[in-house]
Amino acid sequence: MPTTRCFDIGGTKIVCADVSECGAISEIARVSTPTSSYPAFVSALSSLCNDKNGTGSIGISIAGTVNANTQVINSVNIPCISGKALSGQLSEALNTDVYVINDANAFGLAQAQFGKARNHDVVLALILGTGVGGSIIINGHVINGEHGTAGEWGHGPASAARTDFALPAALCECGQPKCIDVLGSARGIELLYQQLTSLHCECPQIIDMWQSGDAVAAQVVDVWLDVVGGALANIVNFLEPSIVAVGGGLANATSLISALDTEVSERRITPNQPGLLYSATSGPEQGLLGAALHCLAQQGLQH
Repeated sequence: MPTTRCFDIGGTKIVCADVSECGAISEIARVSTPTSSYPAFVSALSSLCNDKNGTGSIGISIAGTVNANTQVINSVNIPCISGKALSGQLSEALNTDVYVINDANAFGLAQAQFGKARNHDVVLALILGTGVGGSIIINGHVINGEHGTAGEWGHGPASAARTDFALPAALCECGQPKCIDVLGSARGIELLYQQLTSLHCECPQIIDMWQSGDAVAAQVVDVWLDVVGGALANIVNFLEPSIVAVGGGLANATSLISALDTEVSERRITPNQPGLLYSATSGPEQGLLGAALHCLAQQGLQH
């Protein structure tokens, strides 16, 4: 069965694999991501494509926004590629067609094709981990927007309208204060705990304490649900997806995602509609699947 050479590239590691049209993944290698040297970055990919001899297209899922018109990428985690029209430059360097997709979009595509969101017309896919991201999949196609930032709901002002909690004035990497990306992520849970106690505690431990009935951890999670659930209810009202896939590190806390589903259900314009959100498997496999799907779709557009 024909396969596509794919890469899932994050700020710490590159995962390379061949992916079949039915979603079977044959991993080839994992290497560290060169983040400060572009020649080293290209060399790392090239060394994993030596057996291809310029045949067959390559799909890449990457941590960064990709401008749909110019293909210029912006990546905080991999600064050496920021500002570059990555697909064109890599196509020339690797002597084959290269198609690049944002990692959240890749995750959404994978869920819409191979996950629980399959056969849903309007899919919202969320990333809740070290940051907050997302993607919109309609009828199996990624909605990119003019600059490739559609679905990036994390970069906007956070509020705690239900609890009226005074949120910490944390500055986001995008330059804005009190972004959902900061306060709705795992580090946001840690910041909220620190604001209440003046102590630092890791997010997994806070969630464990919440599940064990700790009062302070319960307040932290309640404010977090207010912040994330309120913002998400607005998106659900506007887009009205029939399903919401949640990936990232926080998705492993299924009780937290269940509580978030309840929060959204209570605050959306059509209330008491639970079961919209589900914890999805995330990680490099989803990026590889999404990269393969994106590559095949782009090849189809050119024929």
